[in-house]
Amino acid sequence: MTGTELAQETSAHKAKGGIGRSLGPWGVFFKGFVQHPVMVGSIIPSSRYTIAKMLGPVDWDRCRLFVEYGPGVGTFCQPVLDKLRRDGALIVIDTNPLYIDYLQRTITDPRFTAVLGSAADVEEIVGANGHDGADYVLSGLPFSTLPDGVGPQIVDSTHRVLRDGGAFLVYQFSNKARDFMARRFTRISSGFEMLNVLPCKLFWGWKDPSPAAVADACRVTEADPATMAGTPA
Repeated sequence: MTGTELAQETSAHKAKGGIGRSLGPWGVFFKGFVQHPVMVGSIIPSSRYTIAKMLGPVDWDRCRLFVEYGPGVGTFCQPVLDKLRRDGALIVIDTNPLYIDYLQRTITDPRFTAVLGSAADVEEIVGANGHDGADYVLSGLPFSTLPDGVGPQIVDSTHRVLRDGGAFLVYQFSNKARDFMARRFTRISSGFEMLNVLPCKLFWGWKDPSPAAVADACRVTEADPATMAGTPA
């Protein structure tokens, strides 16, 4: 049984009653933290400063699919949708039906999809929603407290689902996430945001094209007369 199937089997019944329908976003976020503190990792949503800095390096013109793990009450969702191209898509994945129920009720943008499931199953989720890969994946999951083996599995799945040139965007309170990211991402940029509760460490793991892919692209370019400099005599 996959992590997504397990989350759906054990938690879906909690969403049927519309958990949190009478709560505002802060109330829903706090209730989710109380229910699953290990998976939420923070009692307060990220600040607007963290959001701006975390999304700063994104090339929105090339972003066809943006994925987020652990969206909570959607702190990043609207800022992403505000910048996302009109034909782009945002998929968010969370194991807590409280958050998924809230997001499905409050975000009506047709580019938005909220999925009850595990980040470790991102490849299956992306494919099931009609995409062949993601350009950016954002995560606020607390890697330092995830069950054994889950962190590496998420990083491996994320690296596979990312298109060349894409990036894994991670915000954390410790350096543990960077240790996990370094398993698959050879180029990792780092940042820090003091104006957050708590001050937040930021990481961008870039999926550069493999040397073989670069070599193949160069061979194609050299073989195509249309790309050669100059004109026939």
